[in-house]
Amino acid sequence: MVSLSAVIWKEDGVFIAKCTEVGTISQGKTMDEALENLREATGLYLEECPMKEHSRPVLTTFEVPGYANPA
Repeated sequence: MVSLSAVIWKEDGVFIAKCTEVGTISQGKTMDEALENLREATGLYLEECPMKEHSRPVLTTFEVPGYANPA
């Protein structure tokens, strides 16, 4: 069993989940569904393309001048 990271956000009424270490992406109607779909997609991907090694990503935030419109 390997522990991986996911970033989840809402877009156009669905939740999008992305595995930061592998790059797989999935979606669902709920966060839990998106994460479960990501787990399945990532598992299938890793069956074909096993990871040699990985490190835990660092998640941080940063600011830019007011170029983005808040949601």
